[in-house]
Amino acid sequence: MRVVRSFGAPLLAKPWDRRTMLRGLYDDDPARRSGCRRISQQQQQQLRGKVIAIRREDQSVWERRAAIAPANVRRLVRAGVRVLVQPSNRRAYPASSYQAAGAHIQEDISGASVIFGVKQVPVDQLIPHKTYCFFSHTIKAQESNMPMLDAVLDKSIRLLDYEKLTDDRGQRLVAFGKYAGVAGMVNILHGLGLRLLALGHHTPFMHIGPAHNYRNSGMARQAIRDAGYEIALGAMPRSIGPLTFVFTGSGNVSQGGQEVFQELPHEYVSPETLRKVAEHGDTTKMYACEVRRRHHLERKDGGGFDPEEYDQHPERYISTFSKKIAPYASVIVNGIYWAVDSPKLLTIPDAKNLLRPAYTPWLPISVGAPALPHRMLAICDISADPGGSIEFMNECTTIDTPFCLYDADRNKDTKSFKGPGVLVCSIDNMPTQLPREATDFFGDLLFPYALDVIRSDARRPLDEHDFTPAVLGAIIASNGQLTPSYQYIRELRQQNCLRSRHKESAGSAAGSRGVLVLGAGYVSAPLVEYLHRDPGLRIAVGSQLKDEADALAARYPGVEALLVDVAERPESLAEALEAADVVVSLLPYSLHHLVARRCIDARKHLVTASYLGERVRALHDEAVAAGVSVVSEVGLDPGIDHLLALELFEDVRQAGGRVESFVSWCGGLPAPESSGNPLRYKFSWSPRGVLLNTLAPAKYFRGGQLVEIAPGGDLMSAAQSLDFMPGFALEGFPNRDSTAYRQLYGIEQAETVLRGTLRFRGFADAVKGLQLLGLVDPGAHPALHPNGPHLTWRALVCDLLGLASDDIFYENLKQKLAERLGSEDRAAAIEDLGLLLEQPVHKLGTPLDTLSHYLAHKLAFGEAERDLVVLRHDVRIRWPDNRLEERGLSMVTYGEPHGHSAMARTVGYPTAIATKMLLDGEIQQRGNVLPFTADIYRPMLSRLRAEGLQSFETSKWL
Repeated sequence: MRVVRSFGAPLLAKPWDRRTMLRGLYDDDPARRSGCRRISQQQQQQLRGKVIAIRREDQSVWERRAAIAPANVRRLVRAGVRVLVQPSNRRAYPASSYQAAGAHIQEDISGASVIFGVKQVPVDQLIPHKTYCFFSHTIKAQESNMPMLDAVLDKSIRLLDYEKLTDDRGQRLVAFGKYAGVAGMVNILHGLGLRLLALGHHTPFMHIGPAHNYRNSGMARQAIRDAGYEIALGAMPRSIGPLTFVFTGSGNVSQGGQEVFQELPHEYVSPETLRKVAEHGDTTKMYACEVRRRHHLERKDGGGFDPEEYDQHPERYISTFSKKIAPYASVIVNGIYWAVDSPKLLTIPDAKNLLRPAYTPWLPISVGAPALPHRMLAICDISADPGGSIEFMNECTTIDTPFCLYDADRNKDTKSFKGPGVLVCSIDNMPTQLPREATDFFGDLLFPYALDVIRSDARRPLDEHDFTPAVLGAIIASNGQLTPSYQYIRELRQQNCLRSRHKESAGSAAGSRGVLVLGAGYVSAPLVEYLHRDPGLRIAVGSQLKDEADALAARYPGVEALLVDVAERPESLAEALEAADVVVSLLPYSLHHLVARRCIDARKHLVTASYLGERVRALHDEAVAAGVSVVSEVGLDPGIDHLLALELFEDVRQAGGRVESFVSWCGGLPAPESSGNPLRYKFSWSPRGVLLNTLAPAKYFRGGQLVEIAPGGDLMSAAQSLDFMPGFALEGFPNRDSTAYRQLYGIEQAETVLRGTLRFRGFADAVKGLQLLGLVDPGAHPALHPNGPHLTWRALVCDLLGLASDDIFYENLKQKLAERLGSEDRAAAIEDLGLLLEQPVHKLGTPLDTLSHYLAHKLAFGEAERDLVVLRHDVRIRWPDNRLEERGLSMVTYGEPHGHSAMARTVGYPTAIATKMLLDGEIQQRGNVLPFTADIYRPMLSRLRAEGLQSFETSKWL
């Protein structure tokens, strides 16, 4: 068997015999002495009489490493150095090993001039006027370690940070990286076995333990060779398909991981052939692909990869890793360094696409074998940089709990192996799981530089001639000052302080985020309630009716009420925007472009439940340039109707079907027991929009023909009775322009595409009567001028009928009305609404506004009444065998008496979910964003179902 590495060098595979299987079982000290050199006589003279110390590690219960191993202590002692070692029963090398090497074991190390450690030193244990060497984690002005740095300066300590021991190319010279890779690879193979078992597959990986369970890496490698022997003999379930391992980077971390991986039967492939082996590979071996920067980085303008330019300007590049490589990876072993401006390997939206169920041609059908949910099974993020190259890895795991399962749809992780998601291992101190080898390896690399450090004296001024360039460049502080190369830390701290003060002045805790909700009406309450569950959010409610905002804010502790008038006092909106990260507009549709304009100028994201209007659409390019997302159509209709339709269409496409017809109905209604009025309808907010929509134009496809209804035309005459729920007397009429959704939904071949509005039967005819009478006219009417003479509804109706006087018998008026409306039923509806009575009219200039004000009170929901939302999709599907299926998808939701209405929940919750997704980085598109991609609609549906908004399907074959 031959193994071909991706860079073309052929290697003979290890023979799978007993000798190979046993090799390394008792190897306690492999591959050492790589970085040592002899101590010259001159150096010995300079070192003689010096005193150094190796301190006890106390930052973590798992920390068992030391900076210098006994073997190197012996060399120092022979050179005349006195070595003090603080006693520690936790250290992997016992005190007796150091004592045998000539060290002195004692608690007091104040007699040493140089103190070596691994991790940060507690402030109270820092000894003045000493040289300390350890990983300080201060070079980025990390806030948690600034008190320690202050103590270093106050105590005139000379601080050397191993992380900054670099060559003239910036490459690190001293690190634990190789053993981070070794331990990480052992861990992820162990975790892979447990994850596959949870998915229903026993594999040879089950016999590999976590790295810290082995006395050394040789024993771990033997366990992996044993598993590889079984794999080579065909022990991997065929239902899993070929497993592919992607290693990012080619440095020490990656090479350490690959050395362990190579104990398995394996073949290296190039990134270009990764897809082929993922779909058609052999299950008796593993496939590996080493991915370097040139394989996935390209300029945003389409140019190729230039390493020098990338080092200087990483912001000019994007990564194609999520599209070209990640879809074909079973396991990703990430070992690359990530800088703040660098492209991410995997973003949160990427995870939603990669971790959703999909048709997998590479998995053979096996009776009784469970299918894998998706190809990507595990990620070992050895770089352990929260929010870095693997964006959704926002917190390191630990040796105690090394794995979490990240669920992309919920954007949450759980400490489990069972459930949806990808297994993640991101321990930030991997090498301590192999403490002896890591100590040996690190000590050998450190030794030549330690010789320079030991000769120095922290009490004397820093002299660059005393050190090699590498050592000098790693000294962060000396003689109570930051060294010239690290003066920038002071500036970073000042910037961080200013940011903290800014947050405090905005009334926020460090790291909190702000949401401004515009509008405090019926829909706002469930939205605020959902957002209020996150204690890290600052929520403000803005309304032109301060009392309304105060009432809503009082229901949820910590919510602030603001007076905001978008139209009349735009400066009030500008002020309210300052403390917000995302704005949610629940204002009337006509005001959204004003809000969007302000949000783009202030670089704040915006979410609305309404249709994306032309004036907001025109702001797309400006929003992109400002880095602003304007998310629209995430309410009920539009909103939930989109989400359910798109999920259904995607499932049909995955199964090879084609949508031939799509008819959708949606409406908010009173519950049947509360529908006893002429309109069979009630209003939870201003009726103006409902009435105005009955005059709107409509356009749709029916049987391949385009049908159009003109503005102000006969929309109510297009209403049709519906019987998909025989228990309800429903009717529906077309809603707006349905034709655009053939392309937006990806159902271009559908002959029928209709989106319509649902009402109880009788609504359309009653509204038709109101229209014919002239009561839905949005134009001004002389009789309704606010300053005009007193007017009753009876007088207004007479005026609209053209009667010279309202002095007419009641029955004669009804007859005249029936003649005008062409129907006694329509006349009866006008009468039942009380519009023929001698009641005063609250005049608002136009018939539409006047009637809206009247109906808002006449047909308002009672305190104990509840509403109802009905949504229905009827989809006709043509399958590859030419059979036709009629599938119905329905959602029925009732309001809660004395609680949230159905309409408020079905508009407020999806809007809140989209807002939270935007805040959490789950939505990263900029400009105008609609919920038409799987990385948005699937998570939203998952969370809506968790709120009890369930749908159900029916099916019949035609």
